[in-house]
Amino acid sequence: MDGREIVELCKQHTLYTWKATAKTDPIPIVSADGIYLTAADGTRILDWNSQLMSVNIGHNHPKVKQAIIDQVEKLAFVAPPFATEIRARLSQKLAEICPGDLNTFFFTNAGAEANENAIRAARLYTGKHKIISRYRSYHGATNLTMSLTGDPRRWPNEPGPPGHVRVMDPWPYHYSFGDDEEAITQANLTYLEEVIMYEGPQTIAAMIVEPVTGTNGVLIPPRGYLKGLRDLLDKYDILMICDEVMAGFGRTGKLFSFMHDDIIPDLVCMAKGLTSSYLPLGAVGMRDKIGKYFQDHVFWGGLTYNSHPMGCAAALANIEVLLEEKLIENAAKLEPVMKAEMQKLKEAHPSFRAGRAIGLFGIIELQKNKQGEPMAPYNSSSPGMDAVAKCFQEQGLFTFVRWFSFFCNPPLCITEEQLKEGFAICDKALTVADGFVET
Repeated sequence: MDGREIVELCKQHTLYTWKATAKTDPIPIVSADGIYLTAADGTRILDWNSQLMSVNIGHNHPKVKQAIIDQVEKLAFVAPPFATEIRARLSQKLAEICPGDLNTFFFTNAGAEANENAIRAARLYTGKHKIISRYRSYHGATNLTMSLTGDPRRWPNEPGPPGHVRVMDPWPYHYSFGDDEEAITQANLTYLEEVIMYEGPQTIAAMIVEPVTGTNGVLIPPRGYLKGLRDLLDKYDILMICDEVMAGFGRTGKLFSFMHDDIIPDLVCMAKGLTSSYLPLGAVGMRDKIGKYFQDHVFWGGLTYNSHPMGCAAALANIEVLLEEKLIENAAKLEPVMKAEMQKLKEAHPSFRAGRAIGLFGIIELQKNKQGEPMAPYNSSSPGMDAVAKCFQEQGLFTFVRWFSFFCNPPLCITEEQLKEGFAICDKALTVADGFVET
């Protein structure tokens, strides 16, 4: 098929997500390698977002492809009640690399299912039903995980199931509390403790957080926040669930982003970078106290493709690539380069509002005036942001342009030279954005 036919048939017979299908204008992609995609017309596109912040090792890695081929020739599928060698090897590897006593794993098909089954496990283990989550969060598109989600994608999916309590994040959206991160942490934890009092700790099973918030702003927690949150939840016998679906597997320069604060959650949810999206697979990791509970108590959940052999094979090979090629270390090494490139853009462009990065997890916010007013309002776009998105497409760079921000999340195999190549395109896009700044 040519590109036009691919697009027409996809739009005619499939639905696209988060947008009316008739209004989508997808780029037909025919191949990918390393940090680049190739469109049907031969155009090479820099993957500045690792697709959905998920192709951590880069595209078309021969070791992962070969592992999938080997597994399909050996055993393509067997139902979850059976035991397989690849299931055994992957769970053993995860227990080996995960910190603390995160030694038991329940495999799912994706991140939303991992979060959903973490909630199920928390409720079954504690006998309590309420779940706390934060407004500036995204936890998935199932009915339950949409109720956990705070961002506006939740609204069209309401009403959701009962038992969900949403709270403010330590970083407010519209206001600044200054630069004293310890004070910001203490203020938020004091507020959270009051919410726990109002809701009744005896009714709260768990709190789920993205340790580094993803699509809602790459929000790095203020100093001491995760440790303080861990202590507060322990005080009231509330489980801590870390949603590492986006930030996990090296994205932040650590295996998991919660490791920057030296804590161990009770449950950790993973997907995306678990297989670098070569095949679908998610997982819930749980501490020994929870894993041992389900040795003697039924886990009332299941999936046809739980522990799918091919997904497990892709994950095991992907983890080996991450470790052998030191891609987690590469993300940490390139963090100061990314921050330096952001600083250059800030000094050169009046449209630059803010930039944040941890590892190779980055975002740039744009402003429409020197007072710092966002270039687009909450949950909306603007002519300026539309022009930025158009510039990226014309310059051969793929990333998410969302509200008044765009993301900088390339595959972890990127080199310093390639990283600067991407920021050179960002420089051109900000030059376009500067034309929309009010004088």
